[in-house]
Amino acid sequence: MRRASIAVFAVLLAGLSLVDAGAAEVHSLVYVNGRPTRVYFNDGDSFRQLNGPYTGRGSRLGGFNTLESFGPAHAWGNWHPYELWINAKLATYNGRRGIWHCTTDGGTDTYGRVLLDCPDLAIDQIRRGYAHAMNIDDTPARPEYLRAQQEAIAARRGMWAHGVPSFVLTSLHSRDEDPTKDQHKNRMVSVRDGHSEPWIHDDRYAECEWVCANEIVADEAAVRDFARALRADREVAPALADTSNLLLIELVDRYARLGTVPEYTTPEVRALVEPRLEAAKREGRLGQATERIGACAIYVDFRRRYGLNRAVCMRGRGEIPPQLRALRGLE
Repeated sequence: MRRASIAVFAVLLAGLSLVDAGAAEVHSLVYVNGRPTRVYFNDGDSFRQLNGPYTGRGSRLGGFNTLESFGPAHAWGNWHPYELWINAKLATYNGRRGIWHCTTDGGTDTYGRVLLDCPDLAIDQIRRGYAHAMNIDDTPARPEYLRAQQEAIAARRGMWAHGVPSFVLTSLHSRDEDPTKDQHKNRMVSVRDGHSEPWIHDDRYAECEWVCANEIVADEAAVRDFARALRADREVAPALADTSNLLLIELVDRYARLGTVPEYTTPEVRALVEPRLEAAKREGRLGQATERIGACAIYVDFRRRYGLNRAVCMRGRGEIPPQLRALRGLE
């Protein structure tokens, strides 16, 4: 079954490659601030606008993220990097074949790309398992995005079919990129609520080196039990009335893992909940946290990801990271 799955994915990727290699770009229709706009999808979460006020501008679509499409760059669970690369290509294809609606105030990201909000595209990509919800700070993603993601995870669609990490490792930065900095950050995005946590380091990564996150995992049953207890606490319950069950679980899980609560926790909730969490952790009611290998990503400098000069590991189907090979007993 697994070989057949890979074979089917390979045929799909070959078809997408032929489209990408064609003489003419595949143009799609997106309504930008209500104006019909021709665009070219570079991948599943960005495109170049071909007419209108932002003609020729690259555009980044906020609130969600698709996997890297420049090569077999991701791995977790029982996935092979090649399969997740195909997932990224399918996200691109899904973006190209639809008609979407986006808005922008003209703001840009650090790369100068116009930032757009495209809820219909985001929900469709997430629900199909072609993308995951993502905010670049500690705030949770939109509830509708998280509902779509929970649906995809429950159905094991797309990128969740062969494993669900606690975090997706979305970017790597080696100290070589800017030796003047004392600290460097990789980005890890929570699969539960879409918030980002920085992985602070001072490591130098070699080209084509696999880097895997060591996740601290809380006792899920204990976390859920304590979340229910907070919801049933007559003193605390009114303050939690506007907090969804998912975000309440995230609050308890964060404290069980790291001894902190999310930054977006209101002062009222913090004042009521933190003493209870502290006591529960001291008494062992939050269970025992464990450590495991989570999501992995391959390091390749952005200048070596495309073209004739691209890195060797970007030219084939990739290899399972040695960390996951050892975990799977393949060494």
